[in-house]
Amino acid sequence: MSLKYTCPSCGTPLGYEGLCWKCKCEQERQAALAWMPEQIVEKQRNLIQNIQRLADMEDPEFADFWQLLGYHDAITPEIQRVALAAEVFWPCEIYYHAPADVRDGLIHSLLSTEYSSAASNLMSCLAMQGDDKAMETLLELERNPRPWRKGLYVDPSSYAQIGGWTFDKEGQKIQLNFDTCYPMVKGTTGEKSPVRIGRAREDTCPHCGGRMVDMLVLDGRDERLRFLGLDGVLSATCCPSCVGFLKGPAFNRFTLDGGVEVFPSELFDGAEKTDCYVSPEDYKALTENPFVLGKMPVPLFYGAACQDVNTIGGFANWVQDAEYTICPHCGKPMKYLAQIQWDTVFDCAEGTLYVEFCPDCQIVSMQHQQT
Repeated sequence: MSLKYTCPSCGTPLGYEGLCWKCKCEQERQAALAWMPEQIVEKQRNLIQNIQRLADMEDPEFADFWQLLGYHDAITPEIQRVALAAEVFWPCEIYYHAPADVRDGLIHSLLSTEYSSAASNLMSCLAMQGDDKAMETLLELERNPRPWRKGLYVDPSSYAQIGGWTFDKEGQKIQLNFDTCYPMVKGTTGEKSPVRIGRAREDTCPHCGGRMVDMLVLDGRDERLRFLGLDGVLSATCCPSCVGFLKGPAFNRFTLDGGVEVFPSELFDGAEKTDCYVSPEDYKALTENPFVLGKMPVPLFYGAACQDVNTIGGFANWVQDAEYTICPHCGKPMKYLAQIQWDTVFDCAEGTLYVEFCPDCQIVSMQHQQT
């Protein structure tokens, strides 16, 4: 049965009249990116006056916050101070790189609370603030737990990961993400790019028999990607059908000349075989998608609140919890590299693929999350 309508922007068949959700998201993003300085100031002023509405996920404050943060990096210390005074501790991103007085206020609240739920929120906020004193506080709480620790699932070092860092048992800080972010944008026919999503391969998946795919191929020698510290090519290879059904992430080793060694994997239910859910048409769409690396960097949270944005570096839009894979070779946490939203590269797919890597061991992990 054919659908009655089509998206006037991209031509996607629809069951309703108007823009498809991806084109609507793009329209809203372009409108926010076009805000004039006086509009940004007005949005900031309204957020300050109605900070509790942010915590209650009320619009326009909730949408304005993410657009100010993600598209303009415009969350000011004044906004952070008002949030602290109002005890607004969610979303924790509001405290990203907050000044010392705000940090000290968060620490005071954390060390004063008796409740696990409050401690969880405050540790997340402190992780986003992220300076040395924040780390010292979380390290001390890991070494000398408060009674509320019994009500939490993970240690403070795991909460630190929310801010893109953590620490080891010796108290050494470990950075888990990059302080640069580039978007993947739709390019023109034949446009060259140092980053490609979805390169076709000839080998097949041992579980479902479907074609394996180089889900991400990037050349770190491009000037825009120098921040990655890769003097060559990184390839992240997996089965797009099975990666969401594995017991843990998919792994491969890469060589800087473009080589790939795929590691053995296990399905989460212990079965050896499963069906392939990616059709030939989907494989074609995935491996012929138009995405190229953007020309200019964007704010670090550019892709953190959108379900239609693929990014390299910066912060991820974690569907569930921030999850940094442990390298299977050296045992250290991997660094977050990229996110690929499945339904941007073929229709009717769900969730997000997160790509991380260990620079020392040249191993990549790919993990899937969805609601």
